[in-house]
Amino acid sequence: MKRRTFIAAAMVAAMGVTADAAKIEDVPKYLQDISVTVRAKGAEGSGIAFVRDGVTWVWTAAHVVDGLRKTRTVVDGKGGKKTLVEFDDAQVVRILLENGRIVGRLSIDARVVRYSDATYGHDLALLRVRKKGFIPTSCRFFLVDQLPKVGSDLWHCGSLLGSPGAGSVTRGTMSQLGRIIGGSKVIYDQCTVTAFPGSSGGAVTMADGRIVGMLVRGTSVQGFNLIVPVRRWRKWAKSAGVLWAMDPAAKMPTAAVLDAMPIEDAGGNKSASPPDGKRFPVLIRRK
Repeated sequence: MKRRTFIAAAMVAAMGVTADAAKIEDVPKYLQDISVTVRAKGAEGSGIAFVRDGVTWVWTAAHVVDGLRKTRTVVDGKGGKKTLVEFDDAQVVRILLENGRIVGRLSIDARVVRYSDATYGHDLALLRVRKKGFIPTSCRFFLVDQLPKVGSDLWHCGSLLGSPGAGSVTRGTMSQLGRIIGGSKVIYDQCTVTAFPGSSGGAVTMADGRIVGMLVRGTSVQGFNLIVPVRRWRKWAKSAGVLWAMDPAAKMPTAAVLDAMPIEDAGGNKSASPPDGKRFPVLIRRK
């Protein structure tokens, strides 16, 4: 029996399916459990909860929270001047369901921890919810080296049209990999999940619930949407020192290291043209 169990576990690992992911029996409910609405000064988008040691970390698109960004000039220790980048808190909203009905909402402040610009960066942001235990369920990522297959069934959960559509679950397929829009030099994957303004920052997952991307852009034609693929997302997270907010096996830094971390990527690839925002607008809801 032990040998059979070992062989079965090895086969599961070889397919890139974690034991935890295989246990998700109700993927739509799980997606609703890990999904939140993110509010930021007149803009609303979606977010994805990753829980570690009781702390809720929320992934969202950078363009959802860029209205919170501000700068100020200070004098450094050498008598020179430098510009500090700071962010106001975002609001993370979780809906409460009881017997198939929304019975309330919880809204908590969240600090922007890491941010990669939407125009010249990776359009990703990581937030820390200021209250512990805010969300009990943690998301799971497609952390394997293989590419997701074109034609794979996908799920999306987000705040379609903002707060009124919080927790909306839709389905689609992976249409194509490696799209490049404009001269941005960053890749997107294309999918057909139904999405509307407010979907930006929402999870796009495989049929087993593992996240393969974050929805960020759409078109005027429903069914042509672009996601930040998890392989690009993961690469940035590693370089930004926040891989631990995707991979439970990655070592968590100390509080002192976290506090010393820069919020914003330095520079960015400003030699490249920005993404084509006219044909592929971002999917946030403006109030």
